[in-house]
Amino acid sequence: MNDWQPTAEIEILQKRAELLHQVRCFFKDRNVMEVDTPVMSHCAVSDPFIDSIEVHYKPSVEADSTLMFMQTSPEYAMKRLLAAGSGAIYQLSKVFRNGEVGRRHNPEFTMLEWYRPGFTDTELMDEVEALVRPVLGLQSIERVTYSDLFYRYLGFRPEQVGIEQLITETRMHIEIELEDTDPDTWLNLLMSHVIEPHLTEHEAVFVMDYPASQAALAKVRKNAQGVEVAARFELFVRGVELANGYYELTDAKEQKRRLDADQAQRKQLGLPQRPLDYRLVNALQAGIPDCAGVALGFDRLFWLASDKSSLAEVLPFSFDRA
Repeated sequence: MNDWQPTAEIEILQKRAELLHQVRCFFKDRNVMEVDTPVMSHCAVSDPFIDSIEVHYKPSVEADSTLMFMQTSPEYAMKRLLAAGSGAIYQLSKVFRNGEVGRRHNPEFTMLEWYRPGFTDTELMDEVEALVRPVLGLQSIERVTYSDLFYRYLGFRPEQVGIEQLITETRMHIEIELEDTDPDTWLNLLMSHVIEPHLTEHEAVFVMDYPASQAALAKVRKNAQGVEVAARFELFVRGVELANGYYELTDAKEQKRRLDADQAQRKQLGLPQRPLDYRLVNALQAGIPDCAGVALGFDRLFWLASDKSSLAEVLPFSFDRA
């Protein structure tokens, strides 16, 4: 049996170590402090479309267990550090997500996440580009708005159509039996099934200014046309989603509203009601600096740089050999 062997060649793991060193040098040169937050939390992520992995802690074999959750991102903990006065910080963290196994996914993966007080999302895009271009040998990274992307590939702008047209457009491209009145359901289907496949035609592209309803933990602002948009971006390289960045929400009251709205949506979808991390709300209430933050899949970055066919080939041990 060869199931004891790593899924990546040793030479690949040596290159992986070199890239980890390169990333740390990048942030040291920019005076960004490395931090290391817990991978277990008493609270779970609120996002209805990300499923936390549960663990049970016991202080002794006979004791009752305490339900804990493996972090899906170090975001909440890092924002608590920002509120405590950490300044610019980054982390190379192990994160965990249920239901994510495949050529581009592993339920345990390494995330590079960093926060820059005083930066806007546009300035953070510049820094993301400075990091990834040399690693991937990119000539440039195109920047396009979410609205322009829909207009380019579907011929309409999301903010100018109603739910009925969104449903009609989706069913023109996807065979689906679904009754849903949330426009984002249909926008997400069009984005993932119709537009994202076209992004393989681009070497690399930043998609900016998502609909305000998809702000997640980002601020909302008005664009040049006076339309409210989310101050967030995603980076796609050869069609692979690599990074997700925000001009971070700092309003504690709005943050609580969004957490509660996520919980209500989870209930509507029949998903587990898990404890929300109101410590994040308390941190924002105490005062978090105006900042931008981004999460970047380190394994995917290395995978794209290595030109391997699957993520497993750049991991020491993929899920099936863990």
